[in-house]
Amino acid sequence: MRYVTAVLLALSGYIHADLYLHGYRVIPLVGPAFLLQASGSFAIAVLLLFGNALIPRLAAAGLAFGALAGFVMSRTVGIGTFVEQGFDPAPQALISVLAEVAVLALLVVAWRIQASRAGARVTS
Repeated sequence: MRYVTAVLLALSGYIHADLYLHGYRVIPLVGPAFLLQASGSFAIAVLLLFGNALIPRLAAAGLAFGALAGFVMSRTVGIGTFVEQGFDPAPQALISVLAEVAVLALLVVAWRIQASRAGARVTS
């Protein structure tokens, strides 16, 4: 499950890097945020591949949640002067949102499994 989580997080990072390189880098606040999102996603995805430590999982959740929050903000109140509509740019916006939701869902499932296993060890 953590391998799929890592791949989905890297996919989100790739989309943010691609959008950064193809125009978003000139948008105040948004450009640096896309670069940070991409860099962080790649780094944390690598850490997830090599272990199941708590800090990388929390970082993955933070990156996915932050990207989703930025997406919502960019379509509602805006980020600085930047506002977008719907799922533009297509298909990147939709793919990124789906990947980030899946990252969060997989992390919750993994946490629940780990918690139930820990509970089973305590009661045995």
